This record gives sequence, structure tokens and C-alpha cells, in this order.
Amino acid sequence: MKRAFLILHNTDDAEDAVQSAFRKAFQHRDQFHGNGAFAAWLGRIVENECLMRIRQQRNARLVSLDSLTESNVRVELVSMTTNPEDELGWKEVVTLLRKEIVRMPPLYRNVILLHDSERLPMPDVAERLGLTVPAAKSRLLRARRELRSRFGKHCGRKGSGTLLEKAVYSPTAYASGR
Repeated sequence: MKRAFLILHNTDDAEDAVQSAFRKAFQHRDQFHGNGAFAAWLGRIVENECLMRIRQQRNARLVSLDSLTESNVRVELVSMTTNPEDELGWKEVVTLLRKEIVRMPPLYRNVILLHDSERLPMPDVAERLGLTVPAAKSRLLRARRELRSRFGKHCGRKGSGTLLEKAVYSPTAYASGR
């Protein structure tokens, strides 16, 4: 920790670097051959992690929004709220999901509604359905598989992920005003 602080001059960054270094050392522990001291090997990993953090910070460009600059830096602030197209798409997906759940056999519909909609824990779901917990888990797995299959009929060639994709806007379209 002391070595990282001497390099980074910030306690929080030093703690993060040391934690990351320990994770990397553990992941690559097979690369330590015992030729030198373990502390020296670990210390070098900490140093490398600190140097990588310094490089990343140097490459990050920060622009103050409070002061005007004479540079040609153009800042585009994009709202984090959902756009109407994404909202409409999400509502359609929820409607479609509800329709397909209603069409499922009661055997599957009940377990999926209790666990996924009402957020009941699995022991409560099993009790309500008069099943053992493993049987309820198995039925939930089959119900989700059935729902995925039913949902897949409404998807394009890319699969069900296309139903949940958000609209992607080109940054160049914003900059050029198209």
C-alpha cells in the first residue's frame, strides 16, 4: 500500500491499485517461479498497476463545463432518460410478454408468475404449488425455456436480444446536426 501511495499520491487510487494487483497476482500465480522473493514479485505487479493507472489518467481528457475555452472542443450533452422510441418498444415487449405468459399452460404459467412477477422466494413458490423446492426449480426452468421459445417466434434473425435493444444514435449525426 505504501509503495502504491508513493507512486499515485492518492489513498483511494492506491488502495484500488493494490487490490487490482493482488487480483492479478492471484490470477497469474503460476507465473511466480520462486527465483526471487515473493514480496519483490508482488511489489513489481503493484508498481505496474500504478503506472498503468497513471497512463490511463494522462490519456483521459477532461473538459470543464464551467469555464469557456478557446479551443475547438465541442461538448455534446446527451440526456440519460429514455427516448420515446425505446419507451414504446419496451411497452410492446411487456405487452407481448404478458400475452405469451397467459397463453402458457397453467403448470408453467403459475410458477413463472409466482417467482418472476410476484418475486416470491422459491420455498414459498413450492409451498403454494404443493411441490418440493427442487421440483419447483425444475418447473421454473422449463417454464422459462417455454417462454423463451414462444418469445423467439416474435424475433428477427438475431434472436430475442433484438426486442430489448435500445436505439443507437450516431455521435456524428449529433455533431453535424442531421
